[in-house]
Amino acid sequence: MDITSAKLRELLVVSGYIAAADFEAAAKEADDKKRDLASMLVDKDLIKDEQLGEIIAEAFGWTFLSLSKERMDDEVVQLIPELVAKAQGVVAIGRTPEGVRVAMIHPDDLEARHLIEKRLGEKVIPYYVTRRDLENALDRYRPSLKDAFSELLGKMQDTSLSHEQRDEMVVNMVDMLLRYAYQNKASDVHLEPLSDESICRFRIDGILHDVLRFPRELFELILTRIKILSRLPTDEHRSAQDGRFQFTVEGEAADVRVSIVPVSHGENVVMRILSANSRQFGLSDLGLSDADLVKVREAIKKPHGMALVTGPTGSGKTTTVYAVLKILNTRGVNIATIEDPVEYDIQGVSQIQVNPKTNLTFAKGLRAIVRQDPDIIMVGEIRDEETASIAVNSAMTGHLVLSTLHANDAATTLPRLLDMGIEPFLLASTVNVAIAQRLVRKICESCRTSYTISSEEKKLIGSEPVLNESLRKESKNLSTMRLYRGLGCKVCGQTGYHGRIGIFEVLEITENIRPLIIDRASSDVIMQTARRHGMTTLLEDGVGKVLNGITTLAEVVRVTRE
Repeated sequence: MDITSAKLRELLVVSGYIAAADFEAAAKEADDKKRDLASMLVDKDLIKDEQLGEIIAEAFGWTFLSLSKERMDDEVVQLIPELVAKAQGVVAIGRTPEGVRVAMIHPDDLEARHLIEKRLGEKVIPYYVTRRDLENALDRYRPSLKDAFSELLGKMQDTSLSHEQRDEMVVNMVDMLLRYAYQNKASDVHLEPLSDESICRFRIDGILHDVLRFPRELFELILTRIKILSRLPTDEHRSAQDGRFQFTVEGEAADVRVSIVPVSHGENVVMRILSANSRQFGLSDLGLSDADLVKVREAIKKPHGMALVTGPTGSGKTTTVYAVLKILNTRGVNIATIEDPVEYDIQGVSQIQVNPKTNLTFAKGLRAIVRQDPDIIMVGEIRDEETASIAVNSAMTGHLVLSTLHANDAATTLPRLLDMGIEPFLLASTVNVAIAQRLVRKICESCRTSYTISSEEKKLIGSEPVLNESLRKESKNLSTMRLYRGLGCKVCGQTGYHGRIGIFEVLEITENIRPLIIDRASSDVIMQTARRHGMTTLLEDGVGKVLNGITTLAEVVRVTRE
């Protein structure tokens, strides 16, 4: 049984989970786009997917299951063929003496249950799962890239193949690389020629993983195909080339930015995959603590001022800004952005791409945007004095400005802007909040286990005074402390990690901080004052996630030492 919008309204609006106006706006958008309303509510950050699943399950008397937290038996998963699993919205997850545990989008579908029981010859024990959770679990059916690629490679050895058939296989190989990268949520695909072979690596959760080795002669064919897709000259091998193309996978058009540079053994290829799928996060999904989430929401509710997100390259700053834009994007406001690159389209938002060839810089694009009567302006990055000056002036004249900046922590954001020539009194009156962040890998929930803290970790804590202080705040007895790690399984590729989450430092510009800005106080003084008034540092937020079993101590130290 499909859950009607009327039933969802009863469960969520009447019970006070979602405001009526927000629900109706999401319902209208879902209707206009012919999308599932429950998914739209989650996408709009009005409710978390797991919370929605629990509410629906309770209302209908079903047993709710979060597949992301289940240790699924791959042999049992294969009991139900992939086509049946997709068609019926089901996946087998494990066996018990009473029968086979089966996750279902529609647990009350007796016909589907009887069909599965007939196929398995065992009783089905049904559980309710959300559609999004189930779709992620269906990845279990996918063969490894190595196996799929080897199969194609074997077919290419056939000497009777025509030239056209070989070309078609190369096309399929490139499509396969991109599809697997997308499905594994890889941000980049690296293709590197060596002296006697070639290697393919995916950057997943910020870490490069070797995924494939293939013959050297095949590399040139794949390289030529990528150049053709990117509309680059195939006979140029001595200079760096940049291009782009789109490919469609699972109904989504993803942008691919291509960089090719000559190296000693040929040409290196790096393909960055930019997709809306990789940015589908609400603000509450990013990892902000409840207290920090309140601070951010209050700051972006203000009609003018600046909200700045800081951190090194690859720390998730753009994802955070997009999550804020999702909340602010309503029909009653005009939002304009200037970005480099535009990472995915946001319906209803005017997005401008920086273009050095036409001399369209951040500063010039920002000047043009201001004349477009915007309410909210997003600047991809404040890189220079001119951009900083225009952004601050825009915030002073009634606009809400969102932007990113390179700084080590939240407090350093303010001296960085002062160094760019912004007057202290302007900065003190315009900046609402500065958010510093890093991304840490999450422990795989399918193979997570607890353990007593090791001697190496004790040494690490002893050598890091700030870390020691943060841990002792949370736990008085370090010697008996239990932490968590992933053992390694198929879900996480034996790494022990699956997915990433942010650790945050949210600096509100309050009456305690403004005088310090005007006096050009150092970042250390600003940090100490903010901590006295309740600000949690990056390291402290990371330690909290370590103790809650979300990430590991090694991960927090790795990213906070950057």
